Amino acid sequence: KLDVKRFSYISKIVNLYFNKKTMAILGSIIKKAIDLRGNLVSETSPVEDQQQVLKEMLEKAKNTAFGKYYGFSKILASETVQKQFAESVPFFDYHQMKAEWWDQTIQGLEDITWPGKPSYFALSSGTTGKTSKRIPVTDAMIDAIRTAGIKQVGALSNFELPTDFFEKEIMMLGSSTDLSERDEFLEGEISGISASNIPFWFRGYYKPGEDIAKIDDWDTRVATIAKRAKEWDIGALSGIPSWMELMMKEVIKYHNAETIHDVWPNLQVFTSGGVAFQPYEKSFRALCGKNVTVIDTYLASEGFIAFQQRPETTSMKLVTDNGIYFEFVPFKPEYIQEDGSLSQDAPALTLAEVETDQDYVLIISTVSGAWRYLIGDTIAFTDVERAEIKITGRTKFFLNVVGSQLSVNKMDTALRELEEQFDIKIPEFTLAAIKVDGEFHHHWYLGTETDLAETKLAEALDTALKEANKNYKVARGKALKGVKVTTVSPEVFHEWSGANKKKGGQVKMERVMNEEKFAEWEEFVKNS
Repeated sequence: KLDVKRFSYISKIVNLYFNKKTMAILGSIIKKAIDLRGNLVSETSPVEDQQQVLKEMLEKAKNTAFGKYYGFSKILASETVQKQFAESVPFFDYHQMKAEWWDQTIQGLEDITWPGKPSYFALSSGTTGKTSKRIPVTDAMIDAIRTAGIKQVGALSNFELPTDFFEKEIMMLGSSTDLSERDEFLEGEISGISASNIPFWFRGYYKPGEDIAKIDDWDTRVATIAKRAKEWDIGALSGIPSWMELMMKEVIKYHNAETIHDVWPNLQVFTSGGVAFQPYEKSFRALCGKNVTVIDTYLASEGFIAFQQRPETTSMKLVTDNGIYFEFVPFKPEYIQEDGSLSQDAPALTLAEVETDQDYVLIISTVSGAWRYLIGDTIAFTDVERAEIKITGRTKFFLNVVGSQLSVNKMDTALRELEEQFDIKIPEFTLAAIKVDGEFHHHWYLGTETDLAETKLAEALDTALKEANKNYKVARGKALKGVKVTTVSPEVFHEWSGANKKKGGQVKMERVMNEEKFAEWEEFVKNS
């Protein structure tokens, strides 16, 4: 077995000889291997996979402090392990998990919620406040993410990509890979942690490369990418759509080009993640000169949750056999607390019990030591047998003032209708329920460059929402008195993220704001 120094030395030699010819040969091999894998690998039962994953995780963690406290050994001895697990362990949101358990890990104690200690902490401000969450990332989770990534690559056989695609380079636009040391742990955003753990043979494909990826300042990193862009033969992009669009615009602008394909003519695939791609589709494709295959992924700070497996659907397949156990709580107002957390008496369904076209709050247990953890996303199944889902929103982005019951998915549906109706692009939005003369109104800010009258957009949006959601239609006939629309440049949303959190990486725009945050937003827009 090689020690670390010898392995590093050999890696450097391999990278030194990793030229275009080598990539062409390796690309052909990868293509053939993927096609062969597609023919040989048979699908297992997601329901059975989940049963096995839970048992393996409980067995692994039964002697941790968490496992002893909640009686994992007793759960394993039960004839109905999934049912006993749900009855024995409560739901946890991040703040509860951290205060009751993860703080002990941060203080240096071992075997708290997972054997040993995590190697990393993933920082995730997400769509909440300025303070980053610190989510443990164990070596077992790094392996699980890598394995899920291999499964996703294997699924490329379904997309009929040409052999030369596998010879091209991949632009992975995430957060900085220059991880920070804090106490005995390394920390950074999950995209930076993942990129810092790519295998050495992949580095010949990976762009913008390690040196540029370590640049912490987003604007500087993107400016450097734009300057070097023509040195690379990019075949695929990977990242969050909003930040990817900004990078593409900078590359196009720097090279005085019409579209991104004038700079990267062989670009064929965009692997989208972090948020739903649909709101960005029209503005993204406007930057392209050719068709680009979009493949959705669901990589969160807590793990690699799902990826698009088939080209005939935009839904994503849950990774059911690899390091994450899933539960699903029906997304109903009576189960959701005001702060977005779950009522402990909310029913949790297994994969065997779910139905299509029903919004669920996603609950996960992972090999990083998150147990019955409220990740904050809502999903709906499009195909239960295949365990395929779509993200429908966030528990905190659920607008239920006076019974309107608007999920982000319904909001997106209405905005896509506006894009088609008026031939405009609306990649960004936020809203809040406000009182005007003592009566409730929804105030929308739309990120669009249109010159259309705001009153006209408000009327059309109101109509589209009534068609998309019967509860909204009922509310509009009673206590919800009106809709107001204010249009601003999409750039304002990006600057808001930069001012409140940090540009790039896993940062996402909050779609629904409370009264206090909305007042801050309006003041920011006024001064922009």
